[in-house]
Amino acid sequence: MQKVVISKDINADLIDAFNTCEHDKTFILCDETTSRICLPVIMETIDRLTDGKSSLIVIPAGDDNKTLESVAKVWEAMSNGGATRHSLLINVAGGMVTDLGGFAAASFKRGINFINIPTTLLSQVDASVGGKTGINFCGYKNEIGAFCDASTVIISGEFLKSLDRENLLSGYAEMLKHALLKDREMLAEHLCFDFDAAVDYGKLVEMVGESIAVKQKVVEEDPHEKGLRKALNLGHTFGHSFESWAMRHNCPVLHGYAVAWGLICELYLSTLRCGFPTDTLHQVASFIKEHYGKLAITCDDYAELVELMTHDKKNSSSDNINFTLLGGVGDIRINQTATKKEIEDALDFYLF
Repeated sequence: MQKVVISKDINADLIDAFNTCEHDKTFILCDETTSRICLPVIMETIDRLTDGKSSLIVIPAGDDNKTLESVAKVWEAMSNGGATRHSLLINVAGGMVTDLGGFAAASFKRGINFINIPTTLLSQVDASVGGKTGINFCGYKNEIGAFCDASTVIISGEFLKSLDRENLLSGYAEMLKHALLKDREMLAEHLCFDFDAAVDYGKLVEMVGESIAVKQKVVEEDPHEKGLRKALNLGHTFGHSFESWAMRHNCPVLHGYAVAWGLICELYLSTLRCGFPTDTLHQVASFIKEHYGKLAITCDDYAELVELMTHDKKNSSSDNINFTLLGGVGDIRINQTATKKEIEDALDFYLF
């Protein structure tokens, strides 16, 4: 299991992580945004550790660049830079880069060490922890990938202050999901967090640590998603279809927004199928609708959304769409199905 560090001194923790990895050559992967905003925070330390001989790889920002072409550029840069199976890749950015960089490291020369330094709230609580790596392919989210743990994940609150409200909310959707999987006390705390006043970053980082602990506990019990880890897919069957639909229609949305909307639909199915409390459904749905708005779909889009769900990796066959549902907060029900009518009813509830 990978080491996750909730950092109070990112440069000191980077030195510790670096010294526990093989590193005949060191490569740093960023996107165009984090190379300007985040990398300078740690670059002096990296230069000192590598005698100024690290190689920087920069790819365009945005999930539409999480592609085979982008990962090929990373492989090419490492190959041209003389990387060996004893080299090290440091991923410094949000979830797109930690997913893509992790996949590049997992597959280059059958696997090299990598360190994740996630810089967005979403990547801190989701993408960088748990060993899932991958890229989008043929219009589908995370269609190609591998399970591979980073050697170390360093979580620093220092980067959160550079995020706008939308990106904070995107990450917060995954935290809300973790709270639903944990217990009512954690959920109540998350439904009370105030995004309209000045953000309490100290409190937020504390909550990030709690959220990561929920995910880590699940991943430790089921690292390769054979059973319990499917709990982490709550909100994601609908969410990935929303995200893929938005990509197809040239109106991409942040991953966490899609997950938040997916939570509404899947909690609705939970009330139908598993007896999830309707008052809690309405509390969560109200919070999400207030903070996340809605995707511009109509009833005419339902067939396409269902078609997209059939490509979800969680499905055991093309005939059944699998969901993670809840009987109550913390009462996890994996491998659930729903009829087409129930899926359409959930979409109606989301829209209206």
